[in-house]
Amino acid sequence: MRHPLSILAGLTLLAAGAATAACPPLLDSRVQTLQGETVDLCQYAGKPILVVNTASKCGYTPQFEKLEALYQQYRQQGLLVIGFPSNDFKQELASNQEIGDFCRLTYLVKFPMAEASHVTGDEANPLFKRLSAASGSVPKWNFHKYLIAPDGKTVTAFPSKVTPDDPAIMGPIKGWLGSK
Repeated sequence: MRHPLSILAGLTLLAAGAATAACPPLLDSRVQTLQGETVDLCQYAGKPILVVNTASKCGYTPQFEKLEALYQQYRQQGLLVIGFPSNDFKQELASNQEIGDFCRLTYLVKFPMAEASHVTGDEANPLFKRLSAASGSVPKWNFHKYLIAPDGKTVTAFPSKVTPDDPAIMGPIKGWLGSK
């Protein structure tokens, strides 16, 4: 007869494996934020996610205001807005500290901001490689957006000029969250 603790341990491992298996491959990422926290995208499976590559010195930088407003309005319903600062287009500040201070002090950003990384090319962040492949769209400039459906498989890309409050972005988010 097996010991009850060994049975419990086996069930715990089985449950952990099932939880990992439930995470769509697209979301299988742990992101380090500028604040030193880790965001596990798997915990957002079943919820919409808006991923944006950002830059502090870009003509589209004022979109931070609309991204934050979107996050504040829908985060309690499950929406994740997450920014990925990148200097791929030579418009980002030099350090994670400077980027974090700029976002927090200039635009009052509270949504998670990942540590700076590449979003294009061979050195691109693995999440961006998967998003580019899934959507067929690679960022051509800062503030390129990827809207990930709650199924964790469907991705729609939006170019920089499409603002976060555009009906093409808001419509699906409201529909998924059952909002008006």
